[in-house]
Amino acid sequence: MTATITTTDLETGTWTIDATHSAVAFSVRHLMVSKVRGNFETFSGAITVDENGVPSVTAEIDVASINTGNEGRDGHIRSADFFEVEKYPTATFTSTSVKADGDDYLVDGDFSLHGVTRPITLKLEFNGVNPGMGNGPVAGFEASVVINRKDFGISLDMPLETGGSVVGDKITITLEIEAGKSA
Repeated sequence: MTATITTTDLETGTWTIDATHSAVAFSVRHLMVSKVRGNFETFSGAITVDENGVPSVTAEIDVASINTGNEGRDGHIRSADFFEVEKYPTATFTSTSVKADGDDYLVDGDFSLHGVTRPITLKLEFNGVNPGMGNGPVAGFEASVVINRKDFGISLDMPLETGGSVVGDKITITLEIEAGKSA
């Protein structure tokens, strides 16, 4: 027997990100030939749909919660060479607009990381709404964006003797979000 999933538009109100069922991940080129992948274990946020049906998004990431599966590397990324988490403990996102892009959406907003705020555009897929499992409806989203770390003041260069650098400039951020209706 298979379950039927109902998908509808987001209802007016606040949808709170369920960090237990969500992920904020990233990948960055390493030694010019492979990628290091990791995630942030602590984050929060909400999607608010106003009475006119216009959505807005806010999110916060605890940058110190980075996990690449290697404690030494994670410690280095938390240091002044990269994130400088003691001085800049959080990254934030606040949307400025949401617009349709075919079956998907483009979410424009201000992203702050390492004390620098820049506009970014997330490519978003809305996966629909499910009635949930007794705690109210849940909505699902997938989004991604590529940023340049140097645009956010993370400019450590570690050149390789053969050209290129140890760490790439482009970072792909991928979001897998489940949000529950809270108001």
